[in-house]
Amino acid sequence: MTTASVEEDLAIEPLEIAGRSLASRLILGSGKYTDNATMVRSFEAAGAEMVTVALRRVNLADPDNDAFIHHIDRDKYLLLPNTAGCYTADEAVRTARLARELGGWTWVKLEVIGDRKTLFPDNTELLEATKVLVAEGFVVLPYTNDDPVVCKKLEDLGAAAVMPLGAPIGSGMGIRNPANLQIIIEQANVPVIIDAGVGTASDAAVAMELGADGVLMNTAIACAEDPVRMARAMKLSVEAGWLAAQSGRIPRKLYASASSPMSGLIE
Repeated sequence: MTTASVEEDLAIEPLEIAGRSLASRLILGSGKYTDNATMVRSFEAAGAEMVTVALRRVNLADPDNDAFIHHIDRDKYLLLPNTAGCYTADEAVRTARLARELGGWTWVKLEVIGDRKTLFPDNTELLEATKVLVAEGFVVLPYTNDDPVVCKKLEDLGAAAVMPLGAPIGSGMGIRNPANLQIIIEQANVPVIIDAGVGTASDAAVAMELGADGVLMNTAIACAEDPVRMARAMKLSVEAGWLAAQSGRIPRKLYASASSPMSGLIE
């Protein structure tokens, strides 16, 4: 097998969402960076193609301000507006409609928060907002908790992907409930993107090894001591986790199994 064919065989398959193909399975947020230059360098180091933007951090009616959004190359990155900071379905729907009116965005990372301390989703409001926005033609990617029932309901309502949390937003606790995530992944007919809670590269690898289609993160990179290096680490870990998931790991055993055959030994 030639080097070229090996590279082709090991290539990461693109992430397909609502007819859009993304070479990178790592999606980044744009908040919490110390400066815009670090943000841009981190995006480049991560190889990301989709970037989320908190609509409530941007004055869309004033295109001349120096908001962080103007430092993101829209020809290079697909911007995914999110409804962070919304606490009701009505708020989230209004925010998405405003983004479509002022920015032409029809994709939305839908967030409806139910608790200010934990930032856990309000799934009742989330389901209602998903229903309304899908009916209006939005491509909806809802952020939710790791509840297989809710994730299935979101898919049935027409969500283009489901985005269950790995742990609370910004906690860095990693994947806390792999069993639920596995169930969500096994039953889903749309992409499953693990969103929130990742702290370091191994967390991202675990998420992908479970069979996730992608990982979305912000704090783990933006608040690292060296965001650019962490971004590259996350890129490599997502790719490694995806390759491992496609490779079929060996079964776990209680006792040792020799790497070298025990038969045919020279006496």
